[in-house]
Amino acid sequence: MDLGRMKEKQFKSGFATLIGRPNVGKSSLLNRIIGQKITITSDKPQTTRTQLRGILTQPGYQIVWIDTPGLHRPLHQLGTEMVKTAQAALRSGDLAVWVLDASQGLTPADLKVAEELRAANLPVLPVWNKMDLVHDEQLPELPGFAAPLRVSARDGGGLPQLLAAVAEALPDGPPFYPPEMVTDHPERFIAAEFIREQVLNHTQEEVPHSVAVQVDEFKERDNGLIYIDAVIYVERDSQKGILIGAGGERLKQIGQAARADIQELLDAKVFLNLWVKVRDKWRNNRSALRDFGYWEQERRD
Repeated sequence: MDLGRMKEKQFKSGFATLIGRPNVGKSSLLNRIIGQKITITSDKPQTTRTQLRGILTQPGYQIVWIDTPGLHRPLHQLGTEMVKTAQAALRSGDLAVWVLDASQGLTPADLKVAEELRAANLPVLPVWNKMDLVHDEQLPELPGFAAPLRVSARDGGGLPQLLAAVAEALPDGPPFYPPEMVTDHPERFIAAEFIREQVLNHTQEEVPHSVAVQVDEFKERDNGLIYIDAVIYVERDSQKGILIGAGGERLKQIGQAARADIQELLDAKVFLNLWVKVRDKWRNNRSALRDFGYWEQERRD
């Protein structure tokens, strides 16, 4: 695809913010739209902590999708930052794609999201996700909003209609990114997220929510091997023991699964070295939140 030719022709481009309460499938939908895994998913609440951009370029348009943390009532400073991140992404978009879970219907948390959307004063496209789990007649009305579309992130149902509707709603203009780009986040960031995803997959209860991952080294060696040295931070010594597991077995499983995902992303062999450290109450510590990329200074002081 020729970027120069795209600029000469009539072209639509803009930012579509995926917004909704936690666990409605925003990240799964983004991966389905892009056609590859660029953001992590799990069945645990607040999996997505920062905004992530996925870029889809097709003949006639470029949609920059912004995945956001679920809007929720925060219980700590990290949660507060996640909500502010989602609100900031909503304000910066050209269009809000309001994702709802068709298998659960309209919930009180969805109605809170609706309030945020009305206050944002931008076009809103409601989308019922997980349509593979329900029948159309089970879905309630959404007064005050456009007629919702119906999609399934699992099987891709309804995706062409969603893409057409979003592209139509965007302003005319040249693409923001080269057509081959699928995200503007660095590989280092995505690698850290893939590690955190495997922590979510291999642990239960309070451990997943207390974890942050920091990549200390990300370097390609002369033989083409990508060397990654990363630290998994938890809040208590007991959580460290759970993550490491008997004889280090759980940490080994986490590393093997994360390495496979990172290798697929990079299309290269990866050596992944993981450490587990304790940083007490980091979710309520501004310094730690800055270190882990969850506190945006320019939005604060």
